[in-house]
Formats: sequence, C-alpha cells, structure tokens
Amino acid sequence: MTEPIRFNTKIAVLLRNDLAGWQRLNVTAFLVSGVAHAEPELLGEEYRDADGTTYLPMFRQPVLVFAGDRGTLAGAHSRALTRGLRLAVFTSELFATGNDRDNRAAVRAAGREKLDLVGLALHAPRNVVDKVLKGASMHP
Repeated sequence: MTEPIRFNTKIAVLLRNDLAGWQRLNVTAFLVSGVAHAEPELLGEEYRDADGTTYLPMFRQPVLVFAGDRGTLAGAHSRALTRGLRLAVFTSELFATGNDRDNRAAVRAAGREKLDLVGLALHAPRNVVDKVLKGASMHP
C-alpha cells in the first residue's frame, strides 16, 4: 500500500454557513476557477479513459471546503490580505448579476471592509491557510 501524498499547500474555500445548497455549489465553482486561473501549475494533466477520450485536467490536490459565519469570513478576508495573499471573492450581490462584467462592477462598488462576502478561496502554504481560516470549520 502506498503512503498518502501530503501536500505542502492547501487550496481552500470558505463559505458563509447560511447559504442555500445551490448557492454553496455555485459559489464554490466560481471561486475555484479563480484559483485555477491564478495558479495554473496547480492543474494536473489531461485525463484519458481506456478508449483514448481526453478530459479536462483538474487540480492536482484536494480542495478543502470550510464554513463560517459573516464574522469568520470577514476575519479570514482581513488576515489573508494582511499576509499579502491573493484571493477569489464572491459577494452576495453576485447572485443577482448574470455576467462577468456586472460581477466585477458589483465588487468594485464596495470598499474591502464593506464587501458582503459569502465566500472566498485561496491557495497558500498549509500553515498559512490554517491561520487565515481560524474559526472556520470543515463544511458538513
């Protein structure tokens, strides 16, 4: 039996704990796309089935999903920015928009302390992610 791979980094998503099921899934999908774009080296190679059909590559390591209340998200957001980390953010206003241009305008309309965050995602060394997500719990 092979030893499990231990990664030095974490890809983490933090979701506000009062979101509906469809919102949690939607926010997670959007947020991890930001991490993939910012750090394409996190993606593995294409997949192939036994018939030779190719499929898109995915992250080479697990994506951990956490939950917390508004305060937990605000604290994580602040700690991440203080550490100079790049984040993907999703605000409540994005549920009412229908395209990327309007999404960016909705985020641009609020200062960083006024963002109504419902989710964020980041990739960083394991211990840094643990400190940033202090107070969050694994998503049930």
